[in-house]
Amino acid sequence: MQFNELENIRVDKMHALREQGIEPYPTRNHVTHQIGEAISLFTEFENKNPDQTAPDTIVIGGRIRSKRAMGKLAFCDIEDGSQRVQIMLRVNEIGKEKLDLFKEYFDIGDFIETAGNMMRSRRGEITLLVNNFNMLAKAISPLPAAKDVKKEGEIISHATLSDPETRYRQRYADLAVNRDVRDIFMLRFNTIRSLQNFLDNRGFVEVETPILQPIYGGAAAQPFETYHNQLHQTLYLRISFELYLKRLLVGGMDRVYEIGRDFRNEGVSFKHNPEFTQLEFYWAYADYQKVMELTEQMVSKTALDVLGTQKIQFDGNEIDLTPPWERIELRQAIIDQTGIDIEKFPDADSLAAEMKNKDLKFKPGSTRGKLIDAIIGDFLEPSFIQPTFLYDYPRGISPLAKNKPGDPSVVERFEGFIGGMELCNSFTELNDPLEQEKRFLEMGRAYDANDDERHPMDEDYLQAMAYGMPPNGGFGMGIDRLVMLLANKKSIREVILFPHLREIEE
Repeated sequence: MQFNELENIRVDKMHALREQGIEPYPTRNHVTHQIGEAISLFTEFENKNPDQTAPDTIVIGGRIRSKRAMGKLAFCDIEDGSQRVQIMLRVNEIGKEKLDLFKEYFDIGDFIETAGNMMRSRRGEITLLVNNFNMLAKAISPLPAAKDVKKEGEIISHATLSDPETRYRQRYADLAVNRDVRDIFMLRFNTIRSLQNFLDNRGFVEVETPILQPIYGGAAAQPFETYHNQLHQTLYLRISFELYLKRLLVGGMDRVYEIGRDFRNEGVSFKHNPEFTQLEFYWAYADYQKVMELTEQMVSKTALDVLGTQKIQFDGNEIDLTPPWERIELRQAIIDQTGIDIEKFPDADSLAAEMKNKDLKFKPGSTRGKLIDAIIGDFLEPSFIQPTFLYDYPRGISPLAKNKPGDPSVVERFEGFIGGMELCNSFTELNDPLEQEKRFLEMGRAYDANDDERHPMDEDYLQAMAYGMPPNGGFGMGIDRLVMLLANKKSIREVILFPHLREIEE
C-alpha cells in the first residue's frame, strides 16, 4: 500500500504502540454494551437517582469522532452503530502516563474500548467517566473531515465527503462520516422487513429460486451470461424469478414470494442499476384486480411502518399513499396525453406514422409494443406523481398475461406508478400451456434473435404448466425504487450500498 504523509505518521504511531507492548489490532475485546444500550440504562438509573454517577462499570467500544485535550483532561466523542456518546479521561482516574499515551497515539477514526461509569458532565451531557481504555483498531487513513453540530440535544455530523462519485466508490467512508446515509440503509432494512411481515401475515411463503438459470425468462431484458466449467453449460444470471415461482404454484404452494437480486445487462440511469433487488409474489386464485388491492394496502402499510405516515415527500411533492389509488385504462390515458387512440393503429407502421404526425419521438423500426412503451415512458409515467394504476395492456408486450375476456388484443396487466416513475408490474397470469407455447413462438417470430424483448422458449416451464397451474395473479416490484420514494432520494445509487460505476480512467 502507498501512504501519504499523514498516513505515514499514523503508521509510525502504530509501530510505536507495538514497541510499547500495545497491540493496535488485538484479537479480543471486552465490550459489554452498545452505546445506545448504555445510554438507555443510565437514563433509567438517572430517573431514580438524579445527579449521581452510575455505580456499575461498563465497557463500550466505538470509533473516535472528535478529540479535545486540555491539560489533565481529555474529551472525546465515540460512536458505534447505535449512537454516539462523550467520554471523559481525567488524570485522577487513569494516571498521567495513560492520559499522555491517549493524547499522543490515539487519533480521530481509531476504534477504542473504554471502561468506566456513566454520569452527566457539568454541561449536562451524558458522559462516560473513563477508568481504562484500549486500542481496538488503529485507523491508518484519516476519515474525511466532518463538522459536528448539536441539534435538539443530538450531535449531527455534517461531513465534507459530499461528492457523489467519491461517496458511491468509497461507501465505507460515506457511511462512517454521514450518519444520514446510514439512516437510509436502516430505512431500507425496515422496508424489506415490513414487506415480509405483510406477506407472511397473509399466508405467503418466502422461498428461494435459482440465480443461475439455463434459460432466462419472465421479463424483457438482456441477461448476463456465464459458463459452468464442470457441467460444460452456459448459464444466465436471472432477470426475473417469475417462471420458477410459478412452477411452485403447480406444486401446490398457493402463495409464494421472493425478495432477492435480479441482473439485467442494460444501461444505467438514476433509476436503473444492472443488479437490483426485486420482490415478486404469485397468488393462486387471484387476478390483477385483487393484486391491485393488495398492492396499495402493502405499500401504504410499509410507509406507515417505516415512516409512521402514509403521506410521503418525494422530489418536492407530497404524495398520499392511502388507498384507494387512481386507476386509469392504458388506452384512455394515451388518448388523454397524446390524442392517439392505439386501437386504431393495429401495427407498428401505422402507429409510427401517427406518432410522427403528432411530432412524438420514437426509434425507427420499433415494434408496436416498443412504440407503446415509448409513449408510456415519455408521456404517461412522468405525469403520475400520485399513486396510479395503469391497466389493460396490448397483448404484444405482455406474453405471460391472460387475455381480457372479449378482447384478445388486450391482456389483464397493470403497472403502478408513484412520483413520476414505475414502481411495480402485475398480470393475471397465463395458465394455459398451449396458449403459452403459442405466445413464446409468436415472440420468437416477432423479434430478432438478439432482441432483448424476445422471450426464449422454456420447455420445462411448459411441462410444468401441462401438469395444471391454478389461476393466479403475479406481481413484481423494485425494492430500490420503493426505498427511493420512502427516503426521498432521486437516484437509485443513494439506496444501493455498492452501486455499479464506470471504471476510473487512468
